[in-house]
Amino acid sequence: MKDIGLDHAKVNVNGGACALGHPIGATGARITTTLIYALRERGLKRGVATLCIGGGEAVAIGIEID
Repeated sequence: MKDIGLDHAKVNVNGGACALGHPIGATGARITTTLIYALRERGLKRGVATLCIGGGEAVAIGIEID
């Protein structure tokens, strides 16, 4: 984060990985829902959620709420 200038207060604000749980088959839904609630709690409109899906692959989603 330091190397690319990311603000620690804006990245992974609720913790991650095991700290939030890893429900089998529901990880994407859980991370997306957590992101939406975090945006609402902070009065923000946009956020990004990412997932490692194994084998060197990953997915990401950008969310914008009203």
